Amino acid sequence: MRSMWCSLLLLFAAQLVSAQPYPTRPIRVVIPYPPGGPTDFVGRTVAQKLATFLGQQVVVDNRPGAGTIIGSELVARATPDGYTLLFGTGGGTFLAPLMLPKVPYDPLRDFAPVAMLVMSPQVLVVHPSVPATSVSELVALAKSQPGTLNFASVGTGTSPHLGGELLQSLTGTKLVHVPYKGTAPAMTDLISGQVHLMFSSMPTVLAHVKSGRLRLLATGGTKRSAVIAETPTVAESVPGFELVTWYAIFAPSRTPDAVIRRLNIEIGKVLADSESRERMTAQGLEPAIMSPEELRRYTREDMSRWGRLIKAAGIKQSGG
Repeated sequence: MRSMWCSLLLLFAAQLVSAQPYPTRPIRVVIPYPPGGPTDFVGRTVAQKLATFLGQQVVVDNRPGAGTIIGSELVARATPDGYTLLFGTGGGTFLAPLMLPKVPYDPLRDFAPVAMLVMSPQVLVVHPSVPATSVSELVALAKSQPGTLNFASVGTGTSPHLGGELLQSLTGTKLVHVPYKGTAPAMTDLISGQVHLMFSSMPTVLAHVKSGRLRLLATGGTKRSAVIAETPTVAESVPGFELVTWYAIFAPSRTPDAVIRRLNIEIGKVLADSESRERMTAQGLEPAIMSPEELRRYTREDMSRWGRLIKAAGIKQSGG
């Protein structure tokens, strides 16, 4: 009975919002990550420009913890009125629930897709001591020495970890996974040669590549990045490989369609804005405009694709 009344109250609130102009007060964008880093950079860049287009303040609220679960649950349980939004990511919002023992929300049921923001292909880098200058050479080396090469990640179940598992799955190689608690310690050991290779975000490694401390082999996108156009994709050597980090905006489910459409249109303006695009592309981030329906389809396909790999590899996170 209590559940029924809660549902009716949420529906009533949504109907009230749909009858009013939107927005009439500040909007909160919850980022389930700590300040700093690419997630925070994109979230704040979009929020600042979105406020201009909406004519209303857009406040960024960093709520890290429990592998993005804390911030995500906050939005899932929020009033569906368009004033509390989630800065969601593929790995945190949609894949973490596949690897954790218990998650207090269903990402497909409890979030309404609003707009894709950017996609960022992960890049594959190796320590200069690794005798491979291409993905093909790296795969050949791994096949000739099974279990000898190791790869770093920023934690079990993260994009760098999944990238290493996908590479092994598609090439029939055996690599040793070395998880770290964050980017800094993983990068430190990679640069010192304690680990051999790693998938990482482009902004994190490009300075080390330019200095010669790391060797860039390929990008994880389906097409070459405009930032490093001379660098091939992993898929050019390993068909079917794709490792892209994406960021998008979601609202609580049952948010009025008119509110979602308005947000999608205004976010589209943000992504088309030359200043915003220049800031993002300079960081290796590619603005990606999608309708809510396209984003829903993309998230379902992405969750299904990685879900199969996660299950086959038996990847689990402890949570907390």
